[in-house]
Amino acid sequence: MATYPAKDYSALRGLSGITDEQIEVHLKLYNGYVTRTNALLETLAQTDPSTSAYQELKRRLGWEFNGMRLHEYYFDNLSAGGSGSLAGSAFAAKAAEQYGSVENWQKDFLSTAKAPGIGWTICYLDPANGGLINFWVTEHEQGHPAGLIPVLVCDVFEHAFAVYRKPTDRAPYLDDFFANINWDVVNQRLG
Repeated sequence: MATYPAKDYSALRGLSGITDEQIEVHLKLYNGYVTRTNALLETLAQTDPSTSAYQELKRRLGWEFNGMRLHEYYFDNLSAGGSGSLAGSAFAAKAAEQYGSVENWQKDFLSTAKAPGIGWTICYLDPANGGLINFWVTEHEQGHPAGLIPVLVCDVFEHAFAVYRKPTDRAPYLDDFFANINWDVVNQRLG
């Protein structure tokens, strides 16, 4: 059975605004998702698939696996002080085409990210029409639009910023997030 290794995100130290302590806490949470995903897969391999216990383990796997994978998307699209350039990029061209301007896309993304509740704000690429669309995703395993590709992923659970900001300080955290986006990674995700 294949297992998933926890990725090394030690390079995320020194982010603009987001403290190293915040990153350490967040990485512990991520490592827990990796550990639990692997443990669930091992348990499932030894459990009779015809049982309700197996079915419940499968339900739980969605939470743990997506918790692992969404954090990887999130951490992968960050770098200290940001990287690459949004201006003139393939992403900027798509955002301007879809939303009228990059600023309009960003306003939509931030408005989505400021929605009350916990979850994720994800800008997806729709391979069917080549367009970008920002979604609010509640929880890890709920609300993902079928067939779309995550391009920019922002964790808006309070655990992403509660160590260095108040849980009600989502807007300043989002400014910190945007200051650290690795646009090279975002553009690579466009394919």
